[in-house]
Amino acid sequence: MSDVLARPREGKMIAGVCAGIANRFGWNANTVRLVFVLSCLLPGPQFLAYIALWILMPKER
Repeated sequence: MSDVLARPREGKMIAGVCAGIANRFGWNANTVRLVFVLSCLLPGPQFLAYIALWILMPKER
């Protein structure tokens, strides 16, 4: 578990947002990805939130 919310350089699929969230909270990255994909079936700004996190989350050093 990491103390900082950051996108990893390895183990990412698209931008590393879901992997970064999973690393920060100690969750499985595939579970976070699945929850995100399922949430896109519901109305709401999930895709826009993903893009915003892609822009705002720094890469790991």
